[in-house]
Amino acid sequence: MVTSIAKGRTAHSEPDYVARAATLATSFAARAAEHDRTGSFPFENFRGLSEAGLLSLTVPGAHGGAGAGARYAARVLGILGKADPSTALVLSMHYINHLVMARSPTWPARLSRKLARESVEGIALINALRVEPELGSPARGGLPATIARRTETGWRLSGHKIYSTGSPILKWYLVWARTDEAEPRVGQFLVPAGLPGTRIVETWDHHGLRASGSHDVIFDDVVIPLDAEVDVRKPADWRTLDVTQATVHTVFVAAIYDGVARAARDWLITFLKQRVPASLGAPLATLARAQEILGAIEARLAVNARLIDTFARDFDDGFELSAGESNVIKLTVTNNAAAVVEDALSLTGNHGLSRANPLERHYRDVLCGRVHTPQDDSTRIGLGRLALGL
Repeated sequence: MVTSIAKGRTAHSEPDYVARAATLATSFAARAAEHDRTGSFPFENFRGLSEAGLLSLTVPGAHGGAGAGARYAARVLGILGKADPSTALVLSMHYINHLVMARSPTWPARLSRKLARESVEGIALINALRVEPELGSPARGGLPATIARRTETGWRLSGHKIYSTGSPILKWYLVWARTDEAEPRVGQFLVPAGLPGTRIVETWDHHGLRASGSHDVIFDDVVIPLDAEVDVRKPADWRTLDVTQATVHTVFVAAIYDGVARAARDWLITFLKQRVPASLGAPLATLARAQEILGAIEARLAVNARLIDTFARDFDDGFELSAGESNVIKLTVTNNAAAVVEDALSLTGNHGLSRANPLERHYRDVLCGRVHTPQDDSTRIGLGRLALGL
């Protein structure tokens, strides 16, 4: 079977990155419980991803990357999400930004080439830092408190970002800020990590995805060049979503949490086959109730697989996809994934909630799918208003 990597290119001429991801996933999964327990960041996972060429998966072929689209990247993220969703989430944000760079007319060509080259050559991850203590998610509206002040020699950036996923390893921050102009503009500024005035505050002590390094990042009068301005516009001009960013974000988030659900399913199957209660005298797998619940799990995962693959394929083939469609994929897949793990817990009792078993970790991780933008309430309200013609 030929695996599609990008439109017009096949696995006959490209390394099998899916197989490389599957190989790495074994060691990622073996370390995931310890990173979860300690909240430590999995630096070694990213060394492995770099050596396997997986950090440049969505970097265009013209810049030395694999040039993969959403479908191929989602397959890789699903495999890694099953092994260690914290690692997969950091990687997904990096993938998203490189896909946007490759397709967006607003990205300065010099900067996108530079970041692409660095991603091919080593560990040079990027993520967008958008969320703030007062603002919350920009998707809910409002101006950021982070301010970029223009001087004759450069911008001076001050602000406080939270939930900065991957902060311990990022080389580049794409910072959402407003200018101090009389009529403020809002947008993205590219900031190298580690500049004077920048510090990471290790605040991330979360219920799930504990190894994602989603700490606070503080900018205190950080000096960046004038050409670090990536895309800064009047606030009203941001009302139209970036279709590339919105679509691949929902597909990739869906793939990661579907991977978590599949890890839970696999552990459950082993448990049902091996657990032989004295009162039953046979494995739990022989019970009709267990078979029925497992069948419901399989049905949810089958729906997830079809939604992720079809939607990603449509994106790669250039179909125009609405924000509403993207949001439905994320809502449906992440809720299906959570339901899968909840069903598994219903069959395992205390065993499923014991820290000696991975199911309780999968449950904590899968619940995080619901807090990613767009949140379920926003999606449902949007769909309802559309149906009502409002």
